[in-house]
Amino acid sequence: MDDPQALEAVGRGAGNGMWGRWDEEYLDGSWRAFTTDPVHRGLAWCVRYHPEFGRSVLLVRDEDAASFHTLWHDGPLLFRSGGYWWDGTTWYRPLQVWDAASETYSRRPVKSAVTVLTEDLLQSGGDPSRASVLRAGGVGTEPLQADEWKNHLALWSEFRAERKTASAISACVVGLTAPELATDVLVGLTKMAELAGMQPATLRRAMASKRSDIPQPQAVVGGRRAWSRPVIEDWLEQRFRSTDSVVATMASKGSSDTSVGVADLQAHFSAQFMSMLWNDPEARRRWARRQRNEDAVRGVSDELAWHTAAELDRIVPVDALSTVIRMAVMDEIATSGKSNLALWGTEQGAQFFGLLTSVTQMLDWLIRYRPDQAHYTISGIIGEAERRFQVPRAITVRSLRTALALDGQLPEDAYERFFQRALPPDLVE
Repeated sequence: MDDPQALEAVGRGAGNGMWGRWDEEYLDGSWRAFTTDPVHRGLAWCVRYHPEFGRSVLLVRDEDAASFHTLWHDGPLLFRSGGYWWDGTTWYRPLQVWDAASETYSRRPVKSAVTVLTEDLLQSGGDPSRASVLRAGGVGTEPLQADEWKNHLALWSEFRAERKTASAISACVVGLTAPELATDVLVGLTKMAELAGMQPATLRRAMASKRSDIPQPQAVVGGRRAWSRPVIEDWLEQRFRSTDSVVATMASKGSSDTSVGVADLQAHFSAQFMSMLWNDPEARRRWARRQRNEDAVRGVSDELAWHTAAELDRIVPVDALSTVIRMAVMDEIATSGKSNLALWGTEQGAQFFGLLTSVTQMLDWLIRYRPDQAHYTISGIIGEAERRFQVPRAITVRSLRTALALDGQLPEDAYERFFQRALPPDLVE
């Protein structure tokens, strides 16, 4: 099919386990689509179209169709050798190392990669008489052996040659070769486990998990899975950069998931509570059996809670938080009024700036927990907005009040009482 919408329509909304979807891929006429096969519901067709390079068509297990559809987004036209991919110009290793700043995977070009075309592959064999055209209902889910695949490729080439509108067979890309993919340099599971600092059995169990992040093997050699060393190195790099790795790096001594800050806080309060509950003879008497009652326990609980709340600055760096909130609001102002900074408050200019919900929530937290610091912070916001961006004070106050009314936790009259006391004198109504 040349129409992605028609391809999607085969499966979308057809019921009984059928599904389909298509998406435009940029403005160059590229698209990708998939549909469940209407005869063999366990299979699906995936198509990636490019106006210059043509189509990639895959028949895959239906449960894998959505994954292939996602993988084809943002550049890939063709996948080979366990995730190696081609964008029409360059071959890249499997996408594994996540770049959180750009919210995309880091692209790692394959060194000395050579694109293999249909005619290159068929020069080393391929007998069309030993292949046949299959209906989807007769297709199994086991992969073909290399020689069998060449026979089918040869037959496909003959049929394609009969299509006058088809591109030349010599231009059809079917794979790649590269030094890192040579059979004699591929790495087996045992070596891969050694590089990862794992036991082979542990690695096998991880691979059996559906949530495993272990890359696909690049080949099966002698019935055993094998990986290219650069792919393993990328996998290890991603493990090194993962959130779990960051947590473990910042964990306290003797723990795998408790951060140093939490451990320090626990040690501090443990020492304080021990002093309050045991070192003070008066407090220790409360633990006597005759003194142990609900009122005594409640009194101890209240003292511990008060002691913890009174040390809020040890838990949250309030001064630093105040500065961060002020700078966040300045950024919101700059974004809201960057095209008309000199017009704030005029008929042509903005009368209001919005705040991200998260920024408002932190300002609200500061008002509720440290109103003294919030008083200072809001005054700083009003003054800096006026000096840096020429925002009239009334607009800043209106914007802060509106944001808190929408996303704050206090009733509106509570904010009103706070603002009456916290605002500069010329702004108090």
